[in-house]
Amino acid sequence: MIRDLFNVPNTISLIRLALIPVFVWMVVEANYGWAGVLLAVIGTTDWIDGFLARKLNQVTEIGKFLDPLADRLAVAVALIAGLMTDVIPPWFAWAVIVREGLISLGALYGWFNGVTKLDVRYLGKAATLAIYVSVAAFYVGCGFTSDLATAIAYAFGVPGLVMYYWVGAQYVGDMRAAISIRKG
Repeated sequence: MIRDLFNVPNTISLIRLALIPVFVWMVVEANYGWAGVLLAVIGTTDWIDGFLARKLNQVTEIGKFLDPLADRLAVAVALIAGLMTDVIPPWFAWAVIVREGLISLGALYGWFNGVTKLDVRYLGKAATLAIYVSVAAFYVGCGFTSDLATAIAYAFGVPGLVMYYWVGAQYVGDMRAAISIRKG
């Protein structure tokens, strides 16, 4: 178990989790641009730890927990901090927060009905990437007063939201099918 916790991809996930308080500190200090850069690093390493887990044959149950935990926590913290500091437009932040809340409720419903896992969809990965890029770009645009970064935030954020909700609806269908199979 300890060996699994500290393999290469899980160590990267643990580092990602450890960087979230650094991100919060940067936001508290109003270093929004650098907070956005750090969030981009946290988001980029999301792909790296998954790639290494598969490449090194180090996929573990704890890694399957740590990786999405780091993703969801980083995005949630960035959205809440962005709302509190007016870095992220409220409509965008709330759209992501509401979707995450609905998916979390659906996951709990599934868990109570014996469904512990659904297959990841590539559209979900693309949507998560787009949301990460968008949120980080909002911070960079605010911190470095960059119109280009803000344009990138919207260019990735709007399609990212559409994909996020679309794949959310697909997951609802997947969950219904999985529950139906379990109930026979």
